[in-house]
Amino acid sequence: MKINIYQIVKNSNDSFEPILKEFIKMSSKYAVVEIHSLFNKKIAKAQTIGQNEAQKAYNELYIPKLTNGYNIALDVLGKKIDSYKFSDLISNHNIINFYIGGAYGFNKEFLLKCDATISLSNLTMAHKIANVVLVEQVFRALCIANNHPYHK
Repeated sequence: MKINIYQIVKNSNDSFEPILKEFIKMSSKYAVVEIHSLFNKKIAKAQTIGQNEAQKAYNELYIPKLTNGYNIALDVLGKKIDSYKFSDLISNHNIINFYIGGAYGFNKEFLLKCDATISLSNLTMAHKIANVVLVEQVFRALCIANNHPYHK
């Protein structure tokens, strides 16, 4: 199984990195997990203009990646699921792509192109926090699917 996490954020090596790497390492027994940080000058400029421009720029980066695998957008208005349903959601696919929105989130066009839209919480989170929560839940879901006791 391959799990890709796409996020619109500049690469950084901060205090969250060791946590992310630890969960990715623990997940490697069950799946290959990779985080892809995407950001370019067009997005930087679009975000200074406003929501519509920013979301169009996000779409240009993300839509080409929708061709391969099961695509899940993370959105505050997405479906609320527990860890067991999350495990079920990802367990039946060889390639799973998660998309974390940019500063302005996703527009309807992108959400409709995804196979699923879920919410990690009703709270809005910084990308770094959402990433840690997502990677931990991916590990938890893999443990549930493989009867590992971590999830208990």
